[in-house]
Amino acid sequence: MSASNGSRQRSYGSGARILSVGIACTGLLTLAYFSISSHVLGEQAASRIALLWSIMFVIISVIYRPIEQLLSRTIAERRARGHAEHSVRVPIAIQAGSALAFLVVALALKEELIDNVFDHYAALYDVLVVGTLAYAASYFARGWLAGHEYFALFGGLVMMESVSRLCFALAVALGLASGQTAVAVGIAAAPLVSLVVVPAAFARQGEERREALGDGPRAGPSPAPHAADAALAGPITADEADAALAGPGTEGVQEAAAHDDELSLRRGTGFAGWVSGIMLSEQTLLNAAVLTVAATSPNKALVGIVFEVLLIARAPLQLFQAIQTSLLPHLTGLETTAGHAAFARAIRITVLAITAFAAVVALGLLAIGPFVMGHLFGQHYSYNRVGLAIVGVGMGLHLASGALNQAALARDRARGAAICWLIAAGAFLAWMLSGAVANQLTRTEIGYAGATGLLAVLLWTLYRQGSRPIGRDAAQSAPAARAIAR
Repeated sequence: MSASNGSRQRSYGSGARILSVGIACTGLLTLAYFSISSHVLGEQAASRIALLWSIMFVIISVIYRPIEQLLSRTIAERRARGHAEHSVRVPIAIQAGSALAFLVVALALKEELIDNVFDHYAALYDVLVVGTLAYAASYFARGWLAGHEYFALFGGLVMMESVSRLCFALAVALGLASGQTAVAVGIAAAPLVSLVVVPAAFARQGEERREALGDGPRAGPSPAPHAADAALAGPITADEADAALAGPGTEGVQEAAAHDDELSLRRGTGFAGWVSGIMLSEQTLLNAAVLTVAATSPNKALVGIVFEVLLIARAPLQLFQAIQTSLLPHLTGLETTAGHAAFARAIRITVLAITAFAAVVALGLLAIGPFVMGHLFGQHYSYNRVGLAIVGVGMGLHLASGALNQAALARDRARGAAICWLIAAGAFLAWMLSGAVANQLTRTEIGYAGATGLLAVLLWTLYRQGSRPIGRDAAQSAPAARAIAR
């Protein structure tokens, strides 16, 4: 392993650990927010807060997270190629357009949402609109921070978001405020408060630029060696050929790539569009059960029960955003400068860690799941321990799918990954609407595990296709590999 690759591995490991701590705390704080809300509000009000959260996060995941992923991948790839400047005009244009489109639709459906979704509570509609618009800036900042590998600041951003949201629920619990609206406002305020870390990020970037212009160490990963350097190093090995095929290649190719790497509106919109399909599918897996139960069940309290059971999956998934956030720029860099073996090793380690974690969670739910759920949320409901364990297994399959998905995005295979996600989400939605199992909670537990299992198989198949360059990248990298081989 070269010095630059070893440095990249250490940077990734350190960054992932820092970010994991921040988002682990975030997951616990989010769980605490809903736990306190469930205790201080009645069942009906708590269910409305859960429904508000579900609707908002379906929307922001579909329209904003693709830009986070686009920024993260694009900036990481350019840094790996040695570029210091990264234009964000195209991502800003797409993000602003998405926010504007949401606002137009939300205003057009205002009466429908207030009367038929939020039970005539106009304040919940206001929280939905303000919070969704605020998350446009928050998710843009996340993508920018991830691409530059500012993982500590990323962790600080999500930590500030969760702490500020929790404060509103605590204020109600302590008697400083009261009612459903006071709890809900925290959902809208949180993304605005989280942006306090952005000035620190700009300050760090300025410091790195000053170091790069001076005699200090250069910020960011080192670019791949030129073809002439490779020729002086001696005969090419199989691993080096892989790296040549994945990397930028000769100096001429690198110069051409400096122009091609500039993100066009068409290219950025295409990537973001397919990732939107992925995000919509993921939110379908997490929220379709909540929404279908809300639409079809006469027991409105069951909406909150289904939401709380799926928190078994949602909380670890929020934690795993730390790994996903650091994994995408890391894999993108490996695909650009290293080779298939290093790329595969990163995926293998991640999937093995997920498997161990999911096994512990599933066994814990089987042993004490009903006791914990009953005391955590204060609901008088008889939870099925086997059903809870099945959700734990589904959570593990979902996390593994997330790792394989990042591998596909790093290889610029967003379209193939999106198709896999859409198939799994469609199957889950059809299952929830089928009525195959009369008990809607049991139907949710079985359907979630089955859909995530299908998703993992499809993404694994896509991953096993290898890392052959495709399209314009193949045309660029093949001459470079031939030049080095000669």
